[in-house]
Amino acid sequence: MRLHLVDATYELFRAHFAPRPAVLAEDGQNLTATWGLVENLLAILRDEGATHVGCATDRVIRSFRNELFPGYKTEIGMPPELLDQFPIAERAIEALGLVLWPMVEFEADDAIAAAAARWSGAPDVEQVVICSPDKDLAQCVRGQRVVLRDRRRDLTYDAEGVRAKWGVEPESIPDMLALVGDSADGYPGLPGWGSRSAAVVLARYGSLEAIPRRASEWDVAGGVRSAVSLAAVLADHWEEVQLYRTLARLRLDAPIPEKAVNELRWQGTPRAAWRAFCAEIGLPRLLNRPHRWREEREPVPA
Repeated sequence: MRLHLVDATYELFRAHFAPRPAVLAEDGQNLTATWGLVENLLAILRDEGATHVGCATDRVIRSFRNELFPGYKTEIGMPPELLDQFPIAERAIEALGLVLWPMVEFEADDAIAAAAARWSGAPDVEQVVICSPDKDLAQCVRGQRVVLRDRRRDLTYDAEGVRAKWGVEPESIPDMLALVGDSADGYPGLPGWGSRSAAVVLARYGSLEAIPRRASEWDVAGGVRSAVSLAAVLADHWEEVQLYRTLARLRLDAPIPEKAVNELRWQGTPRAAWRAFCAEIGLPRLLNRPHRWREEREPVPA
């Protein structure tokens, strides 16, 4: 089987900011993001033949990383009509009959990393497909066993693909992000270090600790422009870059209650629960979107 792990927070953002007419509930609430999330989840189930699926969300935007670094991303500046849909989106996922991991202390990416680590070695799992283009999640890729799937561009990155796109091994992604920073997550990286210099140096040495402190000791094919300056910056900002790497590294201890991969099997959408959800949010246009209904036994008369 293939196990699909979905970054549902990414899907919400993607749907909300897509250039399309707004989808409004009967009371006028903007539900564009929820509509798009449901459509994308059903496409994964229908078009990609997903049978076992786990969906992770950020129930709150802040996490333990905000305690480590005050500048880390928060909900400040997010469109309120998007934030308002987070609880609705989580109900949509469960109403579809899918497994939901709503993160509070951790982030959705942590849940996906934990799930990939837990089940990638299971004998009945042929491949783990992480449905997200986020380079943070590229650190989870392992050979062709765990891959990163960018559905919007119809691209799938195995370990070779990660090396081709980002220039480093999947395991070195946190080190690279620590050096260059991540504007989406709110930490700056080190002055002077760009994506090319970080990729070239880490392709040779693999980790921050393995980079020689003196530029004269660097043995990098083709050399690195301003190597002396970069080495000095790395030495002067050593504690900072380690903190940034801690922010970039995904946690494998995020709470995933399911123990067996078969607990993630999708058996269809429960019709009654889905109808109740659509009525509750006032979006009857979603009623007939599921393509497969879960077989439910009729209650036995008393």
